[in-house]
Amino acid sequence: MQNDNIHEIISIRHLTDAAYIIQMTRRGLKFRAGQHILLGKAGSIHNREYSVYSGENDTFFEVLIKEVDDGMVSKQLKKLQPGDKVQIEGPLGFFTIAPELIDNGKFLFVATGTGIAPFHSFSKSYPEIDFLLLHGVRNANESYEKNHYPKERHILCTSGDKKGDFKGRVTEYIMKNPVSPDTHCYLCGNFNMIHEVFDLLEQQGVPPEQVHAEVYF
Repeated sequence: MQNDNIHEIISIRHLTDAAYIIQMTRRGLKFRAGQHILLGKAGSIHNREYSVYSGENDTFFEVLIKEVDDGMVSKQLKKLQPGDKVQIEGPLGFFTIAPELIDNGKFLFVATGTGIAPFHSFSKSYPEIDFLLLHGVRNANESYEKNHYPKERHILCTSGDKKGDFKGRVTEYIMKNPVSPDTHCYLCGNFNMIHEVFDLLEQQGVPPEQVHAEVYF
């Protein structure tokens, strides 16, 4: 009998030297866009949290991973091949959108690096959702499948080169383009960005209960 939490790798897409997407069998596992899973190589005691990158209606599971120098799990997973097995715990978490807001809410998604993963899942799961996505990276080659998003809904903020849509950090963009107080804001990425954006949104009149955060690193 197959272990319920064991899934098979379908494919691995390499986006940059460090970033890659693992696609694996879903096996009927239910999740809500914005949730994360604990993922590790089958048989290993080591795992790590990754937001689900795929949509609620996809027949597979995907996660976006960036290999880090001291990251045992990200290095292990990068070496796997189609047909290899991984183990999943979850899905977990409450970084989700209330169903009643999906059709008529206005959203701002703010990500740094691989923090874009839950927003990819939101946009795939709810294609009609009214959102603007700010993605902060160092260089434009870290845009991570930018073409998935409608051009008018995705702004790439680059701090290290001028090849993005906006030269500077996501915080600088928000300072120059104030957020309407009726916006529901979702922040995912590094702690410093989340802290700064939370303060900015508060100054711009966005109620704290409309700001949701998921810290990645």
